[in-house]
Parts: sequence; C-alpha cells; structure tokens
Amino acid sequence: MPAFVHRIETALPEASYSQERALEFMQEHVATRPAVRRMLRSLYRNSGIERRHSVMGDWDGGAGDPLFLGPDGAIASPGTGARNAVYALEARRLFEELAHRLTADEARSVTHVITISCTGFFAPGPDYHVVRALGLPGSTERYHIGFMGCYAAFQGLKLARTICDADPTAVVLVLSVELCTLHMQFSEDTDDLIAGAIFADGASGALVSARPPAEGEVALELHSFRSELAPEGEDAMAWTIGDQGFRMKLSTYVPELLGSTMGPLLDRVLGEAGLDRDRIDWWAVHPGGRAILDRVQEAGTIPDHALAASREILRRCGNMSSATILFVLDELLRRGSAQADDRILAMAFGPGLTIETGLLSLRKGPSALPERVAPTLPERG
Repeated sequence: MPAFVHRIETALPEASYSQERALEFMQEHVATRPAVRRMLRSLYRNSGIERRHSVMGDWDGGAGDPLFLGPDGAIASPGTGARNAVYALEARRLFEELAHRLTADEARSVTHVITISCTGFFAPGPDYHVVRALGLPGSTERYHIGFMGCYAAFQGLKLARTICDADPTAVVLVLSVELCTLHMQFSEDTDDLIAGAIFADGASGALVSARPPAEGEVALELHSFRSELAPEGEDAMAWTIGDQGFRMKLSTYVPELLGSTMGPLLDRVLGEAGLDRDRIDWWAVHPGGRAILDRVQEAGTIPDHALAASREILRRCGNMSSATILFVLDELLRRGSAQADDRILAMAFGPGLTIETGLLSLRKGPSALPERVAPTLPERG
C-alpha cells in the first residue's frame, strides 16, 4: 500500500538577520583574538547562507525579547531552564500554527499526530497541544520523536508510512519545529563557532495518507527508506545537554567523512531499488552546511540544477535541523520544474554519524502535470 505526502507547509519566526549582521554581532561579543576574528569571517562568509531566522530579537533588535543581551548590552549566559522556557512558548505556537495550516477545514480527518524536535522539551508535549488545538478526540494516536537531530524528519515520515500500511484510512500529521538559536554559545570553542554560523530556527510539516492524489493534485509517493551508520564519525557530531543550553559538536572533518562514505552508500541504496544515479532526477539533500553539500554533490556526480533546492534553502534559511528537509522538498515542488514520475532521492545526516535516505517520486492526479514517459519504480518488498 503506497503512502503519499499530500501537502507540505513551512513556517519561520518573524525575527531574521543577515549573515553579515550575525558575523558583526559575534565579532563584537566573542572574538577577542585576531585568529578568532579571522575564523569567524571565514565561517560566516563561506557558509552559503545569506539570512537566518530566530524566535529572539538579539541580533536585529526586532521581534522577540533578547535572551542573550543584558540591559547594559553585554552578553548574558542564560541557563538551560531559561532557554527551554522560551522553547516551550514559541515551539508550541509554531506546532499549532503548522497544524492548522496543514489541515485547514480537514482537521477532523486526522487520525495520527507525530511531532519532532531536538531543541527543547515540555510535557504535556507538542503532540498533546496539537490534538487539543485541532479539536481532535482524545483517542487520536500521537507520538513524539525527540533529540535525534537533523535526520529525524525521516523517522517521522517512515512512521507515517508504517501507519498507513497498517491502516489505509489513516491520515497522519507530521510536524517538526526546531529552535536552534536558543542554544547559541558565545565562546571561542571551534565547535561552538561552527554551530553558531549555520544553525537557525524553522518549522515544517507534512500531511500523509494512503489516498492517491486527487484530480489536479500533486503528491510525493514514499517508496523506500534506508538508515546507515558511519561509526567512525561517532565523535564528530554529537548533541548534549549542558547547564547553559544544549551543546553541539560538529567537527570540521564531517564533510570529508560524508564524502568518502557517500559513493558506496548511494550504490547500495539505488542498487536495492534497481536504479543508478542517472535515473535520479532530483536530489533533496539536507543542507547541513555548504561543504557538506559540496562533498555530497561531488560523490554523487549530481548536476547543479538537481541540487539547487538544497542550496537555495541553505541560502535563505540556514540549517534548521530536522525541519530543513521538508523545506527542501517544498522548494523543489514550488520551482515547478519537476514532472510526473520524476524520482527524488532525499537524505539527511545527524549524530552518530547517522545517514538517512528516502526514495520518493512525484505523482499526479488527472491533469495536474504534463505526462512524462518513464519507467515506474519497482514496488518495495
């Protein structure tokens, strides 16, 4: 029984700031040595990012209350509790906003709610509040996927597909909200500087069911997923809880490690589906950073146009952890270049080093898109 993503919605906090402004802010408040200032300039200006969003107004003096700036303009170091209090308020608002936008007047059809986040905690959790906000019955099945990192949206989509396999009448709401900027660290530690240069806030969601796309509708069919581990990178990417927020470890050799792993991994993933790289029309790669996209593109010999959606989301939004991959898929669809039966290979990376991949295809209801003559993907076993 196939499962389809029928709708994708994204949301960004109101406050935003240019990468150049963020660099000025960090140089003003963090860099006390010339070597650190040089590193900051290199990180920020070579990131491929132009703008990021935040639930706080520390960087631009706009919407949101400052969390890191005291009344005298000096940097404060709020504890994890203070950061999480902002998360509980802002994340709940974004989860509920996305749920309303995804369901519109069809909320009563939702049977399952899956929420995803690694940047905060509260209970009752976002899954509970989404059910209440939509007026769903208390018997609605709900799940929360927490603290898995940038690849966690794949776990949400896999769970949604499993639910649809078991119950063809199921309608599953998958929602991800990540508020990474709450965990900014104002130190000269290299990992902190790298994380501060790329992470941002954002929210995304998908509506999944086994119903084929209706007339005039475009949907993404979920074909197969695969998880891989690159254990040699276990210490290269990690996410821990400290007294002053969550601490991200993101070593500079992660892109090279991914690049060396990617070729054999793609051969396995595509070989299982009876495909080769030339038969993938579009690549939805989590933009963990510009260097990661560069290494994946080189290893996969991916044409520039096929990876353009990933680079565009990196440019406009930065790395929003698990929410990012749905931004990329949404951007790919909005560009209008994809045709019926085009194949998409999506992937994301996270602590472990974990690599998640998903094989999707663009499906259409009658008269939605021009026909394209192409072999269909084999049924998954």
